[in-house]
Amino acid sequence: MTKPTLLIVDDDAEIRAQMKWAFTQEYHVCVAEDRRSALAMLTAEHPAVITLDLGLPPDPRGVEEGIQTLSAILQQDAGAKVIVITGREEHVHAMTAIGQGAYDFLRKPIQVDELKVIIRRAFYVYQLEYEHRALQRHLGQVSSSDMLGTSPPMQAVFETIRQVAASDAPVLIVGESGTGKELVARAIHHASARRNGPFHVINCGAIPEALLESELFGHEKGSFTGAHAQRTGRIELAEGGTLVLDEIGDFPLALQVKLLRFLQQHAMERVGGRHTLKIDARVLAATNKDLQLAMREGLFREDLYFRLAVVNITLPPLRERGDDMLLLANALLQRYAAAQQKKVVGFSRQALAVMQRYPWPGNIRELENRIQRAIIMTQGTRLTPEDLELASPALRYEGHTLKEAREALEKDLIQKTLAKNKGNITRTALELGVSRPTLHELLTRYSIER
Repeated sequence: MTKPTLLIVDDDAEIRAQMKWAFTQEYHVCVAEDRRSALAMLTAEHPAVITLDLGLPPDPRGVEEGIQTLSAILQQDAGAKVIVITGREEHVHAMTAIGQGAYDFLRKPIQVDELKVIIRRAFYVYQLEYEHRALQRHLGQVSSSDMLGTSPPMQAVFETIRQVAASDAPVLIVGESGTGKELVARAIHHASARRNGPFHVINCGAIPEALLESELFGHEKGSFTGAHAQRTGRIELAEGGTLVLDEIGDFPLALQVKLLRFLQQHAMERVGGRHTLKIDARVLAATNKDLQLAMREGLFREDLYFRLAVVNITLPPLRERGDDMLLLANALLQRYAAAQQKKVVGFSRQALAVMQRYPWPGNIRELENRIQRAIIMTQGTRLTPEDLELASPALRYEGHTLKEAREALEKDLIQKTLAKNKGNITRTALELGVSRPTLHELLTRYSIER
């Protein structure tokens, strides 16, 4: 099996040799000593992960050449994961590099075991993104960019879609809110012989019961007060195509008999009508409710359930789909970055970590919402936990020394307390439990304006 390629960029020949020796068993290691040789290796070897010392000739004591090399690498290959190596006192330069697209940074002196973990994680993320791009190129007519998934539960869903698309059998799609039930219905429609026909979705829970019958079955002129003209219902509009009854668990009990008759006979009358209409429309239903419980409580007809659930597709929540979340996140990031014309190339290491721990109660809809907002608001090239509004106090200070974390927390608390007290020094000092002179000293140290 071919080893993944790692590029080490460092002007020190001894460090290049040590690093190559440390990683050669696990990776195909190539080395470069400056910007020119690094870009040449990038073209020749296509490394997925690169370690980059910011101090490169012709200015090995500065960082400008390293920053420009980073920019050139990402311009040539935006997907490459660049791990920046910095001096212990160069934290601000490391943050600049992260802001310009570096995957991560590590301070000197290098701890090989720590670097191994970061490199292994970088290759893992690169592989996920590679699989996402491959899936985009090879997706069949069943899937779409919103229905990516390599997890076993989603592969089972895709296989069921392929099987049921060839028939006209009713399908019940069950899953938590935001799992993509409408996308499954749309995939079934587009993979079926009805793909050129209409596709209509009606949300049964969003329409008042008094209006739902007319909305679904249509009505004749004069059939009730306000019926000034004949109206074609959604069932008729779906002739030759597919009708999706979303939130079928909220379908009124009084109308369930009329819906059952249509499913059994493909026949219906408009409200106030006397003529039976034959309609050729396939019905798909979706719900996030427990219809078995609804039947036991007398809120849903058993005969309607079995007529709707000829085939049952259960969508797993995002938290049970493993690495699918990262595939979806990258697809959404690329879509919204392109739509907003912003140079956002990926997620920070901290963002990936917190995204994998987060339970995603709103599923794909929540993931999409957070990424869309983050891309609009971010000023960087990689989304952070703060951009995604998923930051925790611990993650915020990850990668900082204890002294840096303490100072950052102290400055933040002073600023917030000062703002809360509208700049009043006495009240701020009292709330923080320090004297006025001590507070003045802290304001000066952290360059905090009143």
